[in-house]
Amino acid sequence: MTKKLRLKSISVSNDLFRAARADYLEVLMTQRDVLDAKLELIETKKQQWNAVVNVYKALGGGWK
Repeated sequence: MTKKLRLKSISVSNDLFRAARADYLEVLMTQRDVLDAKLELIETKKQQWNAVVNVYKALGGGWK
């Protein structure tokens, strides 16, 4: 989910709540889903950087 879509989903859920079409639990669940997606992205980026470091080490670079 892209950043733009995540922000849009929060906006839509808030609009639905204000229009009495959704309860606040749905708003909170949407926010939780967005946070989960952000955390997953962070974890993926961390794994990518760890892989880069491992390649660098394997090729004889820097760290001991």
